Amino acid sequence: MTNRTIEETWKYHNKTKHPGMPPHYLDWSNQPIPFKIYETLEPIKIPPDSPPSNVLTLTAISESATKDVECLPDLKTLARLLYLSAGITKKANYPGGEIYFRAAACTGALYHIDLYLVTKHIEGLDAGVYHFGPHDFSLRVLRKGDYRGAIINATGQEPTIATAPITIITTSTFWRNSWKYQSRAYRHTFWDSGTILANLLAAASAYNIPAAIVTGFLDSAINNLLGLDTNREVSVCLVPLGNTKEPVKAESDEIESINYETMPPSRSEIDYPLIRSMHLASSLTSEEEVREWRMGAFESRQPECTGRLFTLEVQADKNNGQISKTIEETILKRGSTRQFARTPITFKELSNTLYYSARQVPADFLPPKGSTLNDIYLIANDVEGIPKGAYCYHRDINALELLKEGDFRDEAGHLGLGQDIPADASIDVFLLTDLNRVLEKFGNRGYRAAELEAGIIGGRLYLGAYSQGLGASGLTFFDDDVIRFFSPHANGKSVMFLVALGKSVKRKSR
Repeated sequence: MTNRTIEETWKYHNKTKHPGMPPHYLDWSNQPIPFKIYETLEPIKIPPDSPPSNVLTLTAISESATKDVECLPDLKTLARLLYLSAGITKKANYPGGEIYFRAAACTGALYHIDLYLVTKHIEGLDAGVYHFGPHDFSLRVLRKGDYRGAIINATGQEPTIATAPITIITTSTFWRNSWKYQSRAYRHTFWDSGTILANLLAAASAYNIPAAIVTGFLDSAINNLLGLDTNREVSVCLVPLGNTKEPVKAESDEIESINYETMPPSRSEIDYPLIRSMHLASSLTSEEEVREWRMGAFESRQPECTGRLFTLEVQADKNNGQISKTIEETILKRGSTRQFARTPITFKELSNTLYYSARQVPADFLPPKGSTLNDIYLIANDVEGIPKGAYCYHRDINALELLKEGDFRDEAGHLGLGQDIPADASIDVFLLTDLNRVLEKFGNRGYRAAELEAGIIGGRLYLGAYSQGLGASGLTFFDDDVIRFFSPHANGKSVMFLVALGKSVKRKSR
């Protein structure tokens, strides 16, 4: 089995569609804890506070810092980025216990994504490999010393890695999500990494720190560096942060294995072989495969516009007046809307959210040519200034194309797995990809990339909506029914993600 055996992706994707997933009973007494806890490693407390950036959200989610000058974040700044991307922002007490809310949305609030970092010596922190523990806002050292050369080697000397003083690595512990979602949890690996990365990229932009997404790497090398039990936890992507004057050289020396005791996530675990099979099939196993990953560019394609066009009414979020909250205010306010009011949002609110969220993701699978793996389709239930109906967003001309006009609230509810949330929302945003073309270009690993990009755009939609006083909720869906609804325009595509947007129902104070 290799990355080019693309039948594995179709096997996984088709078997994890809704409907079709087997009936599932949730054993609440066996629910996994939402943290990875090392039992023998001493915590290194990191600064809880640092000055806010005061950068507006829509600016932060759509812009990236340049690499023209040296940028060496200190521990205080790094701590701020960790808090704004994966930290605990609030707690609530329920009859069943205490619930923690994180900076980024996660399917089922199960928080199966962990952050590690590989760093040179920075102000306040020695060089090493660390795990970030949100539960006590601490780092734990897994390896002492500068291991950046190892990840440069594992990424085929990726330039953004070579000049970064710090690289954050995201991982997923499958069981912490598959407890509820079974084999579909592998999709959530990239959705939930994506929402965290949306926050991380925005926070890095706000603090003027260069950042990028690297998905091409030797899986075994990164997993070994972090000491992961790959039957349970795997590396997902790398995020180089900052910029040094001189690139670090790759190091190919064999790295000693490490294994530290961690608290079991639950009483027992259920294995889902389909997840492990898909991950193995999409793993890169040689330097040649890593180099091939970055060859050429993926060119986005959309059918020619034939429907009525509505040009977005985008407002500048700086100079001409503030229209969004600061990125810190937005992240601390963000939640996941559980009930939408059936009231309209304005076309300007939709335009701002969509335009700023859809800017190109700085990723190694998307060279800087305006490329994207995902196309954006919408169901407008109630937006002032445009007819109710189904739309496609054309980034190149910054306009919505009306595919069909009509009241599709009932259809939106059905497509969102028969839930009230997408039916009540003002707008439902679907991320669709031409999976055949993606797999032809990238092999099985392209499935990871398409899901991840959709998750990042979804995370930006969350931030863009909440920054303007709206609500948002990520949802699952009936895969094939979505394609049928948007066809013939969407013929041959596959659904990656769904986000509902609108005005949240205000809860009554007790």
